[in-house]
Amino acid sequence: MTQNIYDTPAFFAGYSQMGRSLQGLAGAPEWPALQALLPLMQGLKVVDLGCGYGWFSRWAQEQGAEQVLGLDVSQKMLARAKEMTSSSAITYAIADLEQLDLPDAAYDLAYSSLAFHYITDLPGLFARIHKALKPGGRLVFSIEHPIFMAPRQPGWQVDEQGSKSWPLDSYQLEGPRVTDWLAKGVIKQHRTLGTLLNMLIKAGLSLSHIEEWGPSAADLVARPELAEELERPMMLLVAAQRPTL
Repeated sequence: MTQNIYDTPAFFAGYSQMGRSLQGLAGAPEWPALQALLPLMQGLKVVDLGCGYGWFSRWAQEQGAEQVLGLDVSQKMLARAKEMTSSSAITYAIADLEQLDLPDAAYDLAYSSLAFHYITDLPGLFARIHKALKPGGRLVFSIEHPIFMAPRQPGWQVDEQGSKSWPLDSYQLEGPRVTDWLAKGVIKQHRTLGTLLNMLIKAGLSLSHIEEWGPSAADLVARPELAEELERPMMLLVAAQRPTL
């Protein structure tokens, strides 16, 4: 079962104060790049995997999606999402992505933001997503970049001149990484870039876009604190598709 860190009081309190919690999609600097990977929403059936507060679910509905299913393992997240949602076209439900159960060929788009790095059986999840997508249906997701997740003791190293560098160790040693992020004992699953992409291919999905996200010049003007993201990729953005044949 997926570790449900979001319902622990310390984690939920910290997460609630993050920019992407308070400002929604506008608070996520990678959102414009993710949005560029999405199809037009008009008339689509969408599943939002790890929906959190439901920001993307509501955006998809506002853009014309016919039906949106938001799934999350956290009762607290879903309670907040329901409070913020008025449309009957959006349904929220508790779900463990490790045991995802969706109808076959039911969705035009599966979307996920920064959830898949918690999943132990990621090959199984990709296979179930492939099965749930209609032929030609798309999977668009963000995940923590393997370079960001690999270190056993992640964190910036600062030299005498004040320059930052990110440690890169144990990259080829795949498996759990335990970090103290907003709460103690958060477990993420590190995989190399090659392993991650090959999982998608073996699930029968066709890759259409891979992006090691970093801030643009305009991002840096608006949010100078993002400059450190130029030193190493924190997120990977992926678009894939179930073939039509």
